[in-house]
Parts: sequence; structure tokens; C-alpha cells
Amino acid sequence: MIRRSAIAVLILSLALYPAVAQPGNQLRFCIGASPKTFDPLLVTDEPSETVRYLTGGVLVRLNRKSQQLEPALATSWKVSPDNRSIRFVLRENLRFSDGTPFSGEDVAFTLNRLNDASLHSPVADAFRAGDGKIVPRAEAKNTVSITFPAAIVGLDKLFDELPILSAHSPHKEMAVLGPYYVADHKPGVYVLLQRNPNYWKRDSEGHTLPYIDSIRLDVEQNRDLEMMRMLRGEIDLINSLDPEQYEHLKARAPGMAVDAGAGFDTELIWFNQAPSAPIPAYKKSWFTSTDFRQAVSLAIDRADLARVVYHRDARPATGLIPQANRTWFNSSLRPLRFDPAAALNKLSQDGFAMRNGVLYDKDGHAVEFSVVTNSGNKPREEMAAMIQQDLLAIGIRLNIVTLDFPSLIERISRTFDYEACLLGLVNDDLDPNAQMNVWLSSADNHQWNPNQKTPATPWEAEIDRLMRLQASTSDIRKRKQAIDRVQQLVQEQQPFIYLVNKESLAAVSPRLRNLASVPLRPQLYWNVEWLWLAPQALARR
Repeated sequence: MIRRSAIAVLILSLALYPAVAQPGNQLRFCIGASPKTFDPLLVTDEPSETVRYLTGGVLVRLNRKSQQLEPALATSWKVSPDNRSIRFVLRENLRFSDGTPFSGEDVAFTLNRLNDASLHSPVADAFRAGDGKIVPRAEAKNTVSITFPAAIVGLDKLFDELPILSAHSPHKEMAVLGPYYVADHKPGVYVLLQRNPNYWKRDSEGHTLPYIDSIRLDVEQNRDLEMMRMLRGEIDLINSLDPEQYEHLKARAPGMAVDAGAGFDTELIWFNQAPSAPIPAYKKSWFTSTDFRQAVSLAIDRADLARVVYHRDARPATGLIPQANRTWFNSSLRPLRFDPAAALNKLSQDGFAMRNGVLYDKDGHAVEFSVVTNSGNKPREEMAAMIQQDLLAIGIRLNIVTLDFPSLIERISRTFDYEACLLGLVNDDLDPNAQMNVWLSSADNHQWNPNQKTPATPWEAEIDRLMRLQASTSDIRKRKQAIDRVQQLVQEQQPFIYLVNKESLAAVSPRLRNLASVPLRPQLYWNVEWLWLAPQALARR
């Protein structure tokens, strides 16, 4: 397989804007479940993130194609030399989607809400470089300054992930500054977004943006039905394709198939180490054992997963930074080798022993556990089945439990009623600061043991220190050294057992114009306000 650069971009249309806007035009695509929340500060799931991206107005926006920050609600900004404060000059005379005026007071309100520890906002983790609170100050109607308790490198980039909330609108979550607002929502069926009549952007000809009037997000967990709808012209894009779907699409409708190059998303497994988890104590002792986690990792044939499940449209994963991220990847690391003999040796060091093809712990318990994953996701179900066979070779019995996505999220984030989980992590930014909400031990997304008051282990305490260090120094060499060491610790400890990094594969309707696909999420609709739908007759040409 030919590898493309991480910043490879496929331009599908050279048209800059539609010669004639099409009245009543609607973009349609699918999400795998109903959004858990419409509160942009509480987003932890992909459907909610999709809605947040399409509706949230941010101070600055990272251009997914150029990887450069661009002005958005702020016309300009300046970071202090010590990286502890930032000052924004805001656009004037803007209004939220419900007509409420926008000012620096709204920015201050958003930051103060982010300060609320009881909110448990995943967004807040990236802003926490030290003890103490963020101090926003609206200096004037169109000027706001924000001071942080400690230095944060790349401070301005954080604001790409922070939609600004209204301090005064009675609608709160429905009052937005992005290109669309939530107009209707039928749980389990669809989310309807309508064009924000107060959106501030204009094109070079003075046309108001976005071009497309509405977006309908249909809830569809079955990926086969989603592909069938794509081929029938009922939806206009699939932002992420399974390899099997991609090969099928290339054969039937090659003009719809898009490969945007090496992706940044990772598939992984982790064990539940939360103290409150309702699982037997002897299993908790397995899961908290470094030798046990390393042994399971050594027993998994990642190359086979990439070859069989992903048709070679993936590569074995090394760790938290994918190899496609050339700036931050620790090049001294390699994907953990497939070595069942070494796995058994690790287990023996921890008191495990194999008898008659079954692995037992030192207290005589047969080693058996369940892994949960989301139903309808064929690659994950296939990977789970292959891992099941790999672990059987070292005497471990793995049970596979598939759940609908809302039930899965409930288990891994609220009840903690699970033993292991196979899921994916999405990388929206190349900078390691974007992963603060995963690697700080106090974070909600520190998935194997979230929301720790103090680090449960010395290595987690060390990762906390290193992540805060790299976030607070402007010395690029020190940052790289810190992140390299974090990657090394993660490979040694295996809190996440990284499996594969996938190619960025997608499907696009020939009607959809002004598209520029990129490997970073959201791959196809990152420039949604510029997209437009050609008439059917024009699309067939």
C-alpha cells in the first residue's frame, strides 16, 4: 500500500461557490447514535462532537487543511511572552442564532463555567496546566483577556475546541455562533440542524454563508444500511469507512471513494481499573498488573489485524502518538511484537501458570474476562474475534459482548460495569496538548481509571508531571523529550493496548462540491460553511 503524507489533501471540486444557490438544499449523513448531550462543554462521544463542530462558534479555528489557526469570532489575538495569558479582539455586532448579542461577557461566562469543577468538563482538562482557576476579564465590549494559573504552550490552539456560550440567552445550549443550530431532535432517529441566520461569514462575492440550508443527521448504527443509503443517493457522505466498505465502494462507484491518507485515529483495548467497578477483586488484581497487561499485548497479532480486518488499510499501532504525526512521534519505539512465548513468560513472573491449555492465576482462578465493544461496528467485532483466538493460545478465555453505543458509553463512563473495552480514540489535533483530557489522572477520559483525586500509581504521577511540563514550556526540545518519555511509559505500562492506526477512508456524493478531504477530523465537513450541493443533473455530468 502506498503511504501518503499526513497532510495529503484530495480536492474534489475547484468550484469556489455555487453560481446559483439552491433553495431548500439539505446535506444528509449518518451518526452512529443519538448525541449524549448538546452541551458543548460536556462532549465525550462522537455524535455529540459532530453536532458541536457544526454548531459551535469558536474564537479561532484550526484550518484542517493548512494546519494553521485562522480568525473566527476573534479578529486577532496575542499570547503573552510567558504563555500564561491571551488577549482577544472580538468581531463586533455579532449575534447568536437566537438574536442575542455577542460580546466579551459571553467569553468570560464560558470560561467561568469551564472553571466549575463540579461540571467535570472534558474540555477543561486541556486548559488545566496548574493549580488555580482561569481568570477571564471582559475589558471592553469587543476585548477580553484570559489569564491562566500556569504557562500553556500553544495556548491559542486550545480555543479551537471551545465553543462560546451565551451568558444571557434563555435558550442556552440552542443559542450558538456556528454555521448551524439544532432545530429539531428525535432521539434515536435524527438531529436536524438549520442554517444560522446570524452567522457572520461571507464569501468574496458577499454571499452569506453557509451555502447549505440544513443538515439532517440520521441515527444509523448499521453500517451496511448506511452504505446502501449512500449508493442510493439518500445521504451525501460517510465521514469514516470500514476497509471492507471502502473496497466495495471502489468496485461499485469509484468516484465516491476517498482515501485521504494515513489517519490519526487509533483502535485500542483497555482494562477497567476503577476501584468502584463491580468486578471481582482477583480480576482487578490482574488488570492492575503491568505484567498481565504486557502479556495480553504481546499475545495480540497486530499485523494480522491490519491485514485481515483492514485489508492493509491500517498499520500496527505503537502508542498514543501515531507514526503519521512526524513532529511528535517517538521514532525509537516500535509496535509491540507478537510473541506468545514472551507473553507466557511475563505471566509466569506474576504467578500465572498454564495447565491443560488453561491459564490460572496464583490462587487457582481460571483466567477469563469479557470485552465490550459497540454493536454494528464490523471491524471491532472482527478484531475482538481474532484477539479471542490469539488469547486462547496462551490459555485465556475472552468473551465478547456487543452493546448499542449509548449502553456502551453508560458502562464505561458511569456504572463502570465492564471488565475490558475495545474502542477507538479520535485525534483532532497534532499537538500533544490535545490529549491532556486523556492522560491527566484526574481527567474524565483517563479511561481505565478516571477522575483520580491523586494518581493511583507512580507511573501515572510521572505522566501527569510530564504532560504538565510539556504544556508549560516553550522550549520545543524539552517538550519533545517529555512527550517521548510519556510514549515510552505508555508502552511499558500498557494502560491502553494500542492495536492499529487506520487509513482515513470516506465516501462522498458527486453532488457535494467545495470538498477538501483531510486526515484530521472532521475529514469531510471541516469547511462545512463552504460546501454546496449541485443539482442532480449537474452531478451526473
